[in-house]
Amino acid sequence: MLTAKQHELLRYIQVKLEETGISPSFEEMKEALDLKSKSGVHRLISALEERGFIRRLPNRARALEVLRQPENVGSSTPRAAPANDVIGRTPPPASRPEPANDVIEIPLHGRIAAGVPIEALEGQATLPVPAALLGAGEHYALEVSGDSMIEAGIFDGDFALVKRTDVARDGDIVVALVRNEEATLKYLRRENGMVRLDPANGAYDPQIYPAHEVQVQGKLAGLLRRYH
Repeated sequence: MLTAKQHELLRYIQVKLEETGISPSFEEMKEALDLKSKSGVHRLISALEERGFIRRLPNRARALEVLRQPENVGSSTPRAAPANDVIGRTPPPASRPEPANDVIEIPLHGRIAAGVPIEALEGQATLPVPAALLGAGEHYALEVSGDSMIEAGIFDGDFALVKRTDVARDGDIVVALVRNEEATLKYLRRENGMVRLDPANGAYDPQIYPAHEVQVQGKLAGLLRRYH
């Protein structure tokens, strides 16, 4: 069962593909659905992808393919499908140009400490990311502040690309929210009912907290670095 906004976005993508052969940009989708930010579009796309209604073409995260339409497509459909047509199917690849978009804009939520914990800021900014750096699921970005993860190749000023999840295994590099106030990027370890957040720099000591004081908010999926 899709929400009204999910259904509206799905149909909008379908119509744009039929008209132009190119999937709409995040800005176009934001305007079409009257959303306040592109992060809302990203959440809708991730939900449709998880439910099997669309997929992102390899290495082209903005290039979307509609796999199917909800069974209750009715009067909201802009035009009726012919009886011998399959609802929700896009034209064969030979009949339309290959989508040319190859980046996705994900929410950028401020700076995160790779040294001592600092507050992770929520904001409306977005970061364009090459499709090859992201897999399935919902992602966001945080700018790294500090040097405690340099032995893992994570440096001050890098952008950590994070897959949103609250589940992680020991040894994963995670965004950990400490005491519901501050976030940090560290290796996750669990021992004797405690959570240990390990740096990747011999100059820093591990941070140890009771398990109930630490909440996993995502796992590191990739890094983006800008050279000046």
